[in-house]
Order: sequence, then C-alpha cells, then structure tokens
Amino acid sequence: MADEVPIERGKIREFAKATGSKNADYDKADAPVPPTFLTTAGNFWRSGVHPTAELGFELARVLHGEEEFEFFGPPPHAGDTLTFSTRIGEQWEKEGKRGGTMRFAQLITEFRNGAGELVAEKRTTMIETGRAPVSSESEQ
Repeated sequence: MADEVPIERGKIREFAKATGSKNADYDKADAPVPPTFLTTAGNFWRSGVHPTAELGFELARVLHGEEEFEFFGPPPHAGDTLTFSTRIGEQWEKEGKRGGTMRFAQLITEFRNGAGELVAEKRTTMIETGRAPVSSESEQ
C-alpha cells in the first residue's frame, strides 16, 4: 500500500534552513525539494508498519549504513503530492571485526507523482551488528 506525502513550501524552507542551505530557490512559491528532503516522508507520513519489521533486526544493534537518492527528472516542487512505498531489496551477511555476523539489508522507497510515474528512489542500507554494544565500564 502506498502512502501520500504532500510537498509543502513551509516544510521545504524548514528543511533547507535545518540543513544550512542558503539556496534562495527554497524560498520561492514553487520551491523544489532539497535533494535529501524525501527522507522525511517515512518519518511523518507513513501509515502502516515499516518493512524493517520483516527483517527481524534487533533495534539496539542497528546502524544506519548509507542512504542515496536518485531522481528521474526534475525534483518535486512545493504543491506536488507524491505517493511512496518501501520494499526490502538485497540482503547479505558479513563477519564483523569484533566478532559475530553482521546482517545488511537495503530498503528501497519509490516516490511517484499523480500520474504514477517514478519521480525518485531512496535506497537505505541498514546494518545489524553481530553483537550488542559493550559499555566502556564492562570492557575494563
């Protein structure tokens, strides 16, 4: 099921300010989204259970490994409404340097316009470490 994300001018300005951008285009009535703006979609507009629940990762051991965006034309602008959905992509494992197996998973979020055309894609790599972090007191 896809969720909707309204692209609001005020949110674009807030995001640009929070990221330290001085680009005057983000103040215009038809402001384009900053390149990483779409990462907020999952935080505020997701209605269902996030697909990461399917991975079975132990959240205390999860790291954010990487995030990349690809746009398939001009970026969305203020006033646009997109739909988005996230699916699990590649999964793999690797032996950790501190012991234990690290599990990796790529999450792929597709953003589509009102005509159903793919506008952008976000790929996020999540990592579950091989073992829980150890406090510095217990290492001594």
